[in-house]
Amino acid sequence: MSVDLAARHQEMLLGEFAAIRAQAAAAVRLFDEGATLPFVARYRKEATGGLTETQLKEIQDRRAFHAALLARKKTVLESIREQGALTPELEERIAGCRDRQLLEDLYLPFKPKRRTRAQAAREKGYGPLADLIWAHRPASGDAEAIAGACDILAERIAEHAPTREWVRRETLSRGRLCSRKKRGVEVERSKFEGYFDFGQSVSRVASHQELATARGEKEGVLSVSVEIDPAPILAHLDRTFNRPQSPHRELFRKIEADAWERLLAPSIENEVRALAHERAEEAAIGVFAENLRNLLLAPPVRGEAILGIDPGLRTGCKVAAIDRTGKFLENTVIYPERADAAPALARLIQTHGVGRIAYGNGTGSRELEEFLRKSAPGVPFVAVSEAGASVYSASETAVREFADLDVTVRGAISIARRLQDPLAELVKIDPKAIGVGQYQHDVDEEKLKRELDHVVESCVNQVGVDVNTASAELLSYVAGLTRPVAEKIVAGRPFKSREDLKHVPRLGPKAWEQAAGFLRIPGAANPLDASAVHPESYHVVEKIARKLGKPVTELIAKELAVRAEDFVDERAGLPTVRDILEELKKPGRDPRKEFVAAKFDPAVTALEHVKPGMILEGVVTNVAGFGAFVDIGVHQDGLVHVSELAPGYVSDPKKVVHAGQVVVVRVLSVDPTLRRIALSLKR
Repeated sequence: MSVDLAARHQEMLLGEFAAIRAQAAAAVRLFDEGATLPFVARYRKEATGGLTETQLKEIQDRRAFHAALLARKKTVLESIREQGALTPELEERIAGCRDRQLLEDLYLPFKPKRRTRAQAAREKGYGPLADLIWAHRPASGDAEAIAGACDILAERIAEHAPTREWVRRETLSRGRLCSRKKRGVEVERSKFEGYFDFGQSVSRVASHQELATARGEKEGVLSVSVEIDPAPILAHLDRTFNRPQSPHRELFRKIEADAWERLLAPSIENEVRALAHERAEEAAIGVFAENLRNLLLAPPVRGEAILGIDPGLRTGCKVAAIDRTGKFLENTVIYPERADAAPALARLIQTHGVGRIAYGNGTGSRELEEFLRKSAPGVPFVAVSEAGASVYSASETAVREFADLDVTVRGAISIARRLQDPLAELVKIDPKAIGVGQYQHDVDEEKLKRELDHVVESCVNQVGVDVNTASAELLSYVAGLTRPVAEKIVAGRPFKSREDLKHVPRLGPKAWEQAAGFLRIPGAANPLDASAVHPESYHVVEKIARKLGKPVTELIAKELAVRAEDFVDERAGLPTVRDILEELKKPGRDPRKEFVAAKFDPAVTALEHVKPGMILEGVVTNVAGFGAFVDIGVHQDGLVHVSELAPGYVSDPKKVVHAGQVVVVRVLSVDPTLRRIALSLKR
């Protein structure tokens, strides 16, 4: 028998999207041809029937899952075939398997393993005796032979795939994840004290609870286990393997108990904990991704020169000015307590026409804020998160940009740019260093990177990129572009048209097709080069211009009195024409909102100033499954527990708040020892 595994998995994949099967098949074909997700979502709506980016991402993820499962099946089948144990029935069961764990269950009896008690018994010739007992036929032997046969049968029960699946489901359904303080561990106060006597159903345990117990176990503070009443499981084993009239009925019960206690229980516990951890990881990565998206799409401060300040009490405040395009202009160091600080600040503001001041929210920020309030009364100043700024300052990217500047000056420039254009600046930093994750160091690094890279790519392509000013880091996230090609683009600037990009070394026709619509060239001879209209659809705009008797330039930023249906042709369907008309209304529009800054209370600058009952303004820095963290300007974020986010029940904090949101909170309590602030959003 020879099963076409690739065809089987293609059918499985499309079967998961039965309601949109034809659209999913079209998306899979495009992905197979090398099309990127942003390109398919934006410029191939006719092919996919207008599937959203979220739907396409799900199809792409399931496509990757099936590819990995297919590869594993090939390995498993080859291994069993080499052992001469592959039957047509087993091959069909493996081929039809849709679950990774079930596949491993089927492979377990044939999987090379360390020497077991059952293997030792088989080597001693106790296999035939075990087969007689298994068949419930009369059998006898000395104590050693019976014990050896029992070991063989206990392993056979533990490796029985349907039984493993049933026990796993039962444990996932009825089991409890429990944690206790580890014996011998002496801690007065601990971040894990809420888990010193913790128990929750595996099916209901929250992501942050599972990750917290796993971290506590890793740090040697907690003992963690999955607990379940064994009676129903032993009863199931007895119904499955024993017989009422068996001459070995009592012996079978002992074998079943041994199979459960010695083999099944520890094995299934490991698998269930792994599955629970995987679920928790997915939830945590989803939270991180959503926070990152909100942070990257935070409103920019458009068209203003910015003064960036990295606060420093002992070594002075590093100050850097950038122009409205982000270009570095000048830097200095000021000491707010000195008389020359205010004049130096005023000179920089006047010389460079500074419209706003950005300062880091780290140590010394509130002292600096008081200085700015007195010394620059006419210039708005905004606290900017310093998370990851030091990582950027010492990075190869910062060295390439500002080789002759000190790391502290680079930090001040980055702070200014974070306010001016968060997306353009934050893409230079590893997303994990931005500080918006939930237990980010406890999740699979590869999965996290893959998801965060997708978020960055999605945001960059959603906003679009000025090809003549963007950094190589920003360009490398444009659909179809790699880092080496992005560097070639930077080296070849300036470009006067999208057509000129075809001459960039290593930027082939396919990559140009994927990237062109997301690359903008303001001031190009063809105004469409500064828009989201793809070059492959310029002919549609030209047809509209001919019908209206106007040049293309007069169609820009206008709501045109035409019907989209009149311009559909074999190259551009109705969704594309509608998108073009929308784009012509506001060409190259930035989807990000207008900037709004939080106003910290000038009288509350340190933890000891925070008192229960206070009403304070702050900004959401991070959203987790258990609530949201809010910066109220005291160098210690407060926590709004999920129960305090809204008057009613909140199932998902992300539905109520998002990273970067300005909020008004009420202080519930302050714990100076653990430096914890409890806040509420309830009025």
